[in-house]
Amino acid sequence: MSNLGLIIAERSRDIGDFLVGRLILFRKKRMIGPFVFIDHMDLTELGPTKYMDVDQHPHIGLSTVTYMLEGGIIHEDSIGTQQRITPGSVNLMVAGKGVSHTERTPKDLRHGQTFKFHGYQIWIALPKIKEDCSPEFHHIEAALLPQWEEGSAKFKLIAGEGYGRTSPVPAHSPLFMIEIKNTLEFELNTKDHLKGEIGICIVEGSINTCGDVVGKGNILVFKIENTYKTVLNANAHLLLFGGLPLPEERHIYWNFVSSSTEKNEIAKKACNNRLFPMMGNDLSFVSLPN
Repeated sequence: MSNLGLIIAERSRDIGDFLVGRLILFRKKRMIGPFVFIDHMDLTELGPTKYMDVDQHPHIGLSTVTYMLEGGIIHEDSIGTQQRITPGSVNLMVAGKGVSHTERTPKDLRHGQTFKFHGYQIWIALPKIKEDCSPEFHHIEAALLPQWEEGSAKFKLIAGEGYGRTSPVPAHSPLFMIEIKNTLEFELNTKDHLKGEIGICIVEGSINTCGDVVGKGNILVFKIENTYKTVLNANAHLLLFGGLPLPEERHIYWNFVSSSTEKNEIAKKACNNRLFPMMGNDLSFVSLPN
């Protein structure tokens, strides 16, 4: 019997001047482990008039992970962070009880030339006991992430635990996020290496699993934990992510994620009245959608 439960195709979403591909949320699968949201900032060229500029907006109840493959972003937030994220490094913002932030193209890339831009923005729901924690920000350089090889495949543990290794990126519940690139056909074995639900995001190339060939732009979600019969075709590029599901349902409204609908309602009112912590050096603000 096939353990392939669902294939989620990438759907375009407009965030102003920038088009991204949303992989989850998805009506048939709201979460994969504690992961509630994945936007693919697909490979594109930016400049000289089009840039990545997301104005100041608030979050509660989650951690955001920004992982760039090409290009760069400057992250600034209401706790005083100003950090450039470069390809292969990880930005983790823990929103907790409330934080506001912006994401913009760095000034040195606004020089009139085009440049390649490619990455992922990921939301991870915080456990209930952490939802009201104070906001935090962590930046982890690429060289500090565990990396290893198996046959023709190169692995990088971006967050959490897997394959007997632990990422320095803080995790607030049992989870994993792993990048895999291979040159030759490679049989991926996750049995006993990962805990919880497993999603496979195909960045490039294709894989063979459960009698299906699945190509780039899709996420595969498996019914059981051990998806040990997955063959990566030559020159594939994957992101594996998932972990143990949180015990409570998560309610999601715009940028607010909570185990309580009441907390989301309070966040809506705070947003409408601009009561969220705000950045002192940026007057922009994204209003609550209708």
